Amino acid sequence: MKLSEISSILECDFQGQDLEIIGMNTLKEAKENEVSFVSNSKYVKDLKTTKAAAVILSENLVSELPSTCVALVTKNPYWSMAILSKYFAPPIEETSLPAPKIGKNCTISPKAEIANGAVIGDNCTILAHVYVGAEAEVGNNTILYPSVTIYRDCKIGNDCIIHANSVIGSDGFGFATNNMGEHKKIYQNGNVVLEDEIEIGSNTSIDRAVFGSTLIKKGTRIDNLVQIGHNCEVGEYSIMVSQSGLAGSTKLGRNVVMGGQAAAAGHLEVAAFSTFAARSGITSSIKEPGKTYAGFPLMGHRQWLKLQAKLAKLIK
Repeated sequence: MKLSEISSILECDFQGQDLEIIGMNTLKEAKENEVSFVSNSKYVKDLKTTKAAAVILSENLVSELPSTCVALVTKNPYWSMAILSKYFAPPIEETSLPAPKIGKNCTISPKAEIANGAVIGDNCTILAHVYVGAEAEVGNNTILYPSVTIYRDCKIGNDCIIHANSVIGSDGFGFATNNMGEHKKIYQNGNVVLEDEIEIGSNTSIDRAVFGSTLIKKGTRIDNLVQIGHNCEVGEYSIMVSQSGLAGSTKLGRNVVMGGQAAAAGHLEVAAFSTFAARSGITSSIKEPGKTYAGFPLMGHRQWLKLQAKLAKLIK
């Protein structure tokens, strides 16, 4: 849509060329025909280098924009972004897309549903009540057990196994809130990408990204009942044990191990080869690789064991 249409939707004025906009994206990733936004001071540094055609922002940040970028000034940029996200959300299904492409030597249950535009690789096994959405892709030699759901646009690599009732690509938990306490849905217009040789247990949910991709890298092992939030990145050969979880935009390095019920807050980075004992609570980024942690508040595993021993003595 045109910038003039967007400004009308957001009830704001703009000065500059009335460009054609094809989508929304982050400040770092936005292209010359996309709109971005900033509502968190953490990302103000990205304003000066953004390539976005226009940015939704508050009045006090207009001076930080590049001269080529149009300012869309609103009182609540996050709320405005949520309003606009609906207009760039793709349809849930598209009957106008071509029939799905099925590779060689596949076993597909007649009770499975493959949407138009989907692509299934060679030698796949897809069991009853599986749903593969529009323009989703499933690589070669992949097994989808009963009732697995792959939402539209998501990509599953080669040699993957996804167990029953797991959901890949459901909406991330994203809402904007105004000063009246009302909530506005942020449409999740990205996808999920699973690289090769990944196994996912049953009843696990991996949320699609707001923009871009939630990424699970090669060789990762994810247990039953795991939650991975939108825009997360899980490094190669990581292990996530049952009931562990990641809040949105957290990045795990290679070979991270998260024990049962371990969890990370959002927008964190965890160094490679970090290990977290069961019920660990990660509230800040881990920068040093190869360490083992436990507890909440989080501490080194040995320190946590000493603390438990001292507490045990106190109650005798």
